[in-house]
Amino acid sequence: MNIAIKTKPNANLQQQSDVSVKAALDEGQVRPEIRRILDSALAGQEVSEQQGVVLFQAEGVDIEAIAQCADLLRQRSVGERASFVITRNINFTNICYMGCKFCGFSKSKTAPDAQLLSMQEIANRAQQAWDRGASEVCIQGGLHPDLPWDHYRNILLSIKKQVPQMHIHAFSPFEIMYGAQHAKLSYKDFIQDLIDCGLGSMPGTAAEILDVEIRQQLTRDKLTTQQWCDIISTAHQLGLPTTATIMYGHIDGPRHWAAHIGLIREMQKKHRGFSEFVPLGFVHYESPLYTDREKLKLEVRPGPTANENILMHAVSRIMLNGWIDNIQASWVKLGPEYAVQMLRAGANDLGGTLMDETITRSSGGVHGEEILPEDMVKLIQRSGLSAYRRDTLYRPLEKFSADRSHIIASCSGATA
Repeated sequence: MNIAIKTKPNANLQQQSDVSVKAALDEGQVRPEIRRILDSALAGQEVSEQQGVVLFQAEGVDIEAIAQCADLLRQRSVGERASFVITRNINFTNICYMGCKFCGFSKSKTAPDAQLLSMQEIANRAQQAWDRGASEVCIQGGLHPDLPWDHYRNILLSIKKQVPQMHIHAFSPFEIMYGAQHAKLSYKDFIQDLIDCGLGSMPGTAAEILDVEIRQQLTRDKLTTQQWCDIISTAHQLGLPTTATIMYGHIDGPRHWAAHIGLIREMQKKHRGFSEFVPLGFVHYESPLYTDREKLKLEVRPGPTANENILMHAVSRIMLNGWIDNIQASWVKLGPEYAVQMLRAGANDLGGTLMDETITRSSGGVHGEEILPEDMVKLIQRSGLSAYRRDTLYRPLEKFSADRSHIIASCSGATA
């Protein structure tokens, strides 16, 4: 089905949106329960987890109303603009002993395509990124069983020695747990040492779904929900910002999604350490979780539906309103054209140009490994928003004049 989200290129767009959303809610086509929740959200009231479940279960015209509400809340929070960052992914090793069921990236030490980059190669790749205009490198890798205890800090020191001004966004909570154990340090002492060596922020990946039952099936619960929360909270208390993520569309559902977002919101209330929330749809094509589903005896879905993608971005905006301003649409997961449509369903960021995306491609992702900055600008402008290049913490670095000649006039579930 097609969920039309009408936009009009006009200086009074926000006023028009207020009117159009209220009109849509008053037309009587939206279910009363959905209308009450959206009215409450527009009035600035917090949407509960149970109300989030109701929104995630929406169908038909209700989805359109939810997306319009999220679009209006996006306008109120960040204005008529959307962002991107020039970054390079450096996955320093694909060797990992964990064996997470959803991961198509990890390799054994003896695999012919196993890889462990040298410190110099990592630094060289950071230099190449800097030379191409990147303000950030994102560093993550598998949990290599033979890494020395100081490997993570040496990566930071190597990059900072060669490219002192580069922002380093690095190491998932899984890597922090693993590194701290090897170094025989507390999370606090280990993270503080990384900060001292140049760590600028941390990706809030390895969250998947913050639910004990789901995590037990995905990762054998080797990084528990509590451990993830403890590591992220420790980073926030030390002044280290992180992102927050959710991976959806596999063995999960609305109840898990709403609880996950609710937990992220409660964490944000304590320390205000999350810079963004990033929904990541499950890519199933070559993921063992999906390809081995019969052997695993799991009912695994082939990724989220088109409507679920719309709802995930929209409900995230609605539930996190006032707490996390930035909702990212992942072009790697959705594809560039479809990600742009999420900019009219609550999202305000298209993420990074990337240069070397490998993790999603390893699970069968088909949307490439890089988007050039000029193409990012064009994609954002097609949504009717003005584009700006940002740094990791959403500080503007470069603004681009709006081009409203090719406006995205609908958010269509049919193209996913």
